[in-house]
Amino acid sequence: MELKSDTTDLLDVQLLCALEVDGRASFSRIAAVLGVSDQTIARRYRRLCAEAGLRVVAVRDAERLGQDQWMLRLRCAPDGATVIADALAKRPDTAWIGLASGGTEIVCMTRPRHPSDHDDLLLGKLPRTPSVVEIRAQQLLHRFYGGPTGWVRKFRALTEEQTAALRPALPEADGPARLEPEDAPLLAALERDGRATYPELQRATGRSESSVKRRLAALLGSGAVYIDVEYRAEVLGFSKSAVLWITTTPAAMHSVGQALAAHDEVASAAATAGPSHVVVTAVLRDTAHLYAYLSGPVGRLEGVQHVEAMPFFRRVKQLTYQGLW
Repeated sequence: MELKSDTTDLLDVQLLCALEVDGRASFSRIAAVLGVSDQTIARRYRRLCAEAGLRVVAVRDAERLGQDQWMLRLRCAPDGATVIADALAKRPDTAWIGLASGGTEIVCMTRPRHPSDHDDLLLGKLPRTPSVVEIRAQQLLHRFYGGPTGWVRKFRALTEEQTAALRPALPEADGPARLEPEDAPLLAALERDGRATYPELQRATGRSESSVKRRLAALLGSGAVYIDVEYRAEVLGFSKSAVLWITTTPAAMHSVGQALAAHDEVASAAATAGPSHVVVTAVLRDTAHLYAYLSGPVGRLEGVQHVEAMPFFRRVKQLTYQGLW
């Protein structure tokens, strides 16, 4: 994939890729792998934080933890959508919230941490919200792309050797991925700042530094948690994003999902239960790129029967709450 931006260059993309491989890697380690100085990496990191909204945060992997995930489509009265989206963004169990359909529809992913959270949202709060006209919920069944695998690596800015040098050494998983109640303070700190230092994590948890190191390594090694990177793709020259609701023949669901995962435009792809069978988040340069993608790579996939494309009017939340962009 080609970078087309007036504000970022190859080194910026390499830094983002490095953080996707290991979001907690030190500036000195990243600098050594990329062949530049520590000061250069630190300066680039600060600039991306200021200009691209770069944040490194911990994310609980619902799929690895065996927890349900849902995509919600909320059709709203025009004067209520922004308020509702902003309220949803403040919930810890939501992600990837955007306004679509000219600002009258909200697309939102929910990751209920307890069954009661799901019931409270879908059966309680949303139906009682006057501005919500229609609620559609589709459960995610299988991840084809996304989660710990980030979109920016599709720029192929790092060599295999550089990626291997950056990949953290983690212990092998000891049993299935799981979280313990005592992990809550550690996760809360990392969800605010995935690069928090071990002394900072020690203060946040009240545990010893060695205990924090061991537990974090175990969580990352098991896949229960991963360190993710969020940023505005506009700085890379990609100003358009859209959700694609794709209907396939039942037999083609898996092959279509796998094919979509390989497309440069696809930031996430998952099989769903509901009217559509695959949901995709696509990142594109502009409207012309969206048209070319739909009429070309997507339209040519064998087994695709119908595609509903919903360009985002405004993004409200990626991984954690940051307010309206």
